Amino acid sequence: MSREAMEFDLVIVGAGPAGLAAAIRFKQLCQAQNVERSVCVIEKGSEVGAHILSGAVIDPVALNELFPDWQDRGAPVKTPVTDDQFLILSENSAFRVPHALLPPLMSNRGAYIVSLGNLCRWLATQAEELGVEIYPGFAAAEILYREDGGVKGIATGDMGVGRDGSHKPSYTPGIELHGTYTFFAEGARGSLSQELMAKFGLRDGVEPQKYGIGLKELWQVDPARHKPGLVMHSQGWPLDSATGGGSFLYHLEDNQVAVGFVVHLNYKNPHLSPFDEFQRLKLHPAVKDTFAGGKRLAYGARAINEGGLQSVPKLTFPGGALIGCAAGFVNLPRIKGSHNAMKTGMLAAEAAFDAFKAGAEPGAELAAYPASVKSSWVWRDLHKVRNVKPGLKWGLWLGTLHGGLNMWLNDLGLGFLVPWTLRHGKPDNESLIRADQAPKIAYPKPDGIVTFDKLSSVFIANTNHEEDQPVHLQLRDPAVPIEINLPLYDAPEQRYCPAGVYEIVREGNNPPRLQINAPNCVHCKTCDIKDPTQNIHWVVPEGGGGPNYPNM
Repeated sequence: MSREAMEFDLVIVGAGPAGLAAAIRFKQLCQAQNVERSVCVIEKGSEVGAHILSGAVIDPVALNELFPDWQDRGAPVKTPVTDDQFLILSENSAFRVPHALLPPLMSNRGAYIVSLGNLCRWLATQAEELGVEIYPGFAAAEILYREDGGVKGIATGDMGVGRDGSHKPSYTPGIELHGTYTFFAEGARGSLSQELMAKFGLRDGVEPQKYGIGLKELWQVDPARHKPGLVMHSQGWPLDSATGGGSFLYHLEDNQVAVGFVVHLNYKNPHLSPFDEFQRLKLHPAVKDTFAGGKRLAYGARAINEGGLQSVPKLTFPGGALIGCAAGFVNLPRIKGSHNAMKTGMLAAEAAFDAFKAGAEPGAELAAYPASVKSSWVWRDLHKVRNVKPGLKWGLWLGTLHGGLNMWLNDLGLGFLVPWTLRHGKPDNESLIRADQAPKIAYPKPDGIVTFDKLSSVFIANTNHEEDQPVHLQLRDPAVPIEINLPLYDAPEQRYCPAGVYEIVREGNNPPRLQINAPNCVHCKTCDIKDPTQNIHWVVPEGGGGPNYPNM
């Protein structure tokens, strides 16, 4: 069956903050100059916001630029930060760092605690009112190229394909979406974005991207324990001083609290389980009381870009651009990226609009976009913190002290005293040491009250995939998990996956085998990042599959 094709001026892959801000800004410019241009946004989640996961405390700077009247428009941005705390944790105690000692860059004053998923749902309504066409439930599975090699658009995945590749009675071929320009806003470690980087050499001459895994739960808590506007971050326990990461606790409206944990994926110990470290964090005396009498509502996990400025690839290629977290604009020490994602989407949209106005040929490269990013506050935001992440290679405490000094010098206008930019070195998949050289970690059994197991967590992530479809977690070499990962690293995929997807099965006298429980996948992309030999390749499953996050 041949594929239907639809033509647009601008095709955007991903209905997150970057993609929606780009669509809105482009249509705003069209409306202001009375120009008709078509925009399509494609989203693999079952609805806009279904796959959006973030803390989230947002800096409203980009939202202010996009919609100065966002409050009058009813944006779901209701809880300003009223108390900003930073704790250093040991196993049984907590030391609160005086606010005056923290670099001003770390302050959350003027920021808001939000559900980023709900904000994206609201942005989608604003986009549709401007005439943007949004198609949720369709996964962009293939990049289409022009005869000259430039990007022509994307094709959505076929529906109704069986696990063996056969066409079921429900089979429907994908649709081709052709765009004069195509923006990729897939988020961290997007599968098509990775293909583009390889094809066009977009990562040539830049440092490898670095990542963390962020795990989050949403709780309904006792009103007596709820403090709207409280933001609390921590470093230290339960991680050791050689492992980067930390926690967050955000008190939203309606007696809800978001609690989360980030583990940097350059950790060394293959016995470490980010999920179980998160559960252990909730047992700390400074955290546990928040959940007394409460109820866990939702769970999710997602990879986070941490490389910063030196890991940002070339942003453009013939026929399109990378925007938002597909390129990696997260400010790690601030734990914020949504404002930069939105702004880069807006700048790309402005560059595309100007190119149309100037009569640029289809498939031309948007050189104005990276130039505008480098002259914007996005670049200044990342430049100030560029040495924080690579400094952590010296250990948590020395690295944190070094990063704090860098940020203080920048805040005091003395950034010229630090003219250098540190390098990251090797990618995260190369950091594991052998299992027999690493201490094993004894994690407490979940109590079902404050701490939980992976399967019950996946259940409240509302994760759903069509069972009879090709497995979207592909092994480049099926022998590697048993011949390399198991003997050398004790099969770390069993632990770094936060959803119980990977399982070593031993049956009788049969040799062990790796079982992939693909329906459990929450689309975090950690396996694609952390697998030691890069043997696991994450590709999009059938559209509409995956988690369905409410209010996350």
